[in-house]
Amino acid sequence: METQRDSTSLERWSLLLLLLGLVITPATSRTLSYREAVLRVVDGINQRSSEENLYRLLKLDSQPQGDKNPNIPKPVSFTVKETVCPKTTQQPLEQCDFKDNGLVKQCYGTVILDSDRRYFDINCDEVLENRFGQLRDLIRRGGQKIAEKFQRIGEQINDIFRNLQAKEES
Repeated sequence: METQRDSTSLERWSLLLLLLGLVITPATSRTLSYREAVLRVVDGINQRSSEENLYRLLKLDSQPQGDKNPNIPKPVSFTVKETVCPKTTQQPLEQCDFKDNGLVKQCYGTVILDSDRRYFDINCDEVLENRFGQLRDLIRRGGQKIAEKFQRIGEQINDIFRNLQAKEES
């Protein structure tokens, strides 16, 4: 009789463990790669940005070596550039071309590589060299327009002198 009771008790424990296994799913989160984490941050930057166009990853600095624990914040550094795609676009970001003379931003901070946690602390600063390039282009275009205007004024002055000279001769 004790064998039946032992087997019934064993069956109950087995059933209880089986039910617990079904109810409590193991927490298996995926670890993001360094690049995947940064791309997720770029998406966050685009969502929070008040600018009209989206940004896309331009350059990813090398991943620092260190702790492999995905829950510990990892330092990141990368560069994004403005694209031609408006924030309202439905096409994938990878298909958006970079905007000519678009804003370039250097970003740095920390991310967590655990895919279940969406933590990042990132600061982005506009790259001034890009602004100087835009200013240089603006000055160059303005200089060309001014030169064209001076040339037209010079031609008009020459025409005036030719007309005066023609009147004096007649």
